[in-house]
Amino acid sequence: MIDKEKIRESFREIIISIGENPDRDGLLDTPKRLAVLYEELFSGLKLNPDDVLSQSFQEPKNSDMIGIVGIPFYSVCEHHFLPFWGNVDVAYIPVDKIVGISKVVKVVEVLSKRPQLQERLGTQLANCILDTLSPSGVGVRIEAEHMCMSMRNIKKPGTKVITFNKLGLIDEQESSQLEFYEILRKK
Repeated sequence: MIDKEKIRESFREIIISIGENPDRDGLLDTPKRLAVLYEELFSGLKLNPDDVLSQSFQEPKNSDMIGIVGIPFYSVCEHHFLPFWGNVDVAYIPVDKIVGISKVVKVVEVLSKRPQLQERLGTQLANCILDTLSPSGVGVRIEAEHMCMSMRNIKKPGTKVITFNKLGLIDEQESSQLEFYEILRKK
């Protein structure tokens, strides 16, 4: 559970620590606004992504890959607490269970609304699909821009980080890999 009062107090202290006056008009309600914002940004901490995908449908044996591409997401990097955002592409090869497309999108939402790393987000998403739907293969591609790259240190806005996670047949079988990459190419 998010402790909004503690967040308000902490941000008030941060404002003081940077040499600003937390009681001036522009900053007076900022700690309260940040507490509300953090409750939203980190709402995924209260949810279990496996529960979202547990509402699957039994289907006859199927080996056709299902792809969902261009799922937008926003997250907060745990290293600097700055945002990173982009798109997630997911593909899986069902065996006997499929899930509504909106459920995959919801899992992306749940996992991205946590202090996160892009690499971990892809791994968690792929493993969640593998563990709950038991497909013969899962592929996840994430392309994101990180504010820590854009506004601090190296200052290279527009730089994208791309990660791939492949499990099962999508990792092991060349024809499945090619099908996964073909889905990504056509988006």
